Amino acid sequence: MSGMLLSVQEITFLGKGPYTFSVGKGECIGLIGKSGIGKTQLFRAITDLIPAGGEILLEGVPRSAFTPPSWRSKVTMVPADSFWWYDMAGDHFPLTDQTPLLQESCVSLGLDPEVLHWQVSRLSTGERQRLALLRALLNRPTVLLLDEPSSGLDAYHTGLMEIFVEHYRLQNEAAVVWVSHDPEQLRRVASREFLMEQNGLYERP
Repeated sequence: MSGMLLSVQEITFLGKGPYTFSVGKGECIGLIGKSGIGKTQLFRAITDLIPAGGEILLEGVPRSAFTPPSWRSKVTMVPADSFWWYDMAGDHFPLTDQTPLLQESCVSLGLDPEVLHWQVSRLSTGERQRLALLRALLNRPTVLLLDEPSSGLDAYHTGLMEIFVEHYRLQNEAAVVWVSHDPEQLRRVASREFLMEQNGLYERP
């Protein structure tokens, strides 16, 4: 790792915080905390979806220097249950020149590429989660905020997703913040782990 990619400094929101942490290039950190503590809202604060105090820097540049769409294309959140605005899954992937790569990525995640021709309503939770990850990667974000991305997957497909994210992280020197209720998963994917409490983040030994 060479330098901090994302620096979150004294972030406060909804009466919680302050929260401070940094993630380096090519690093994955884990985030754990009891249900309802605000992990999803922390991600929403980082991506400028809810008001927050404090400062966030991307390679030393403050978030305020970016337009919100530009910021979210670089610092991208993948929620556990993503929003879909078209009926057909494939309509969320408009870059036809990347179709072979997209199909290859589907296979890497254990998906039949035919899912791109299905209606979103036909997809299982796990299929939606994997397609949401692929959709998030279209803009090649430098920071990926993963909020329980494999909660709808069995152990085999969870393993495929973990490998897929690791490859993306290392190949692109991306930073990943991974929220999970599974301590074993965080031990597999993250080099550091933080516990989220009402008033701060605490690095776990």
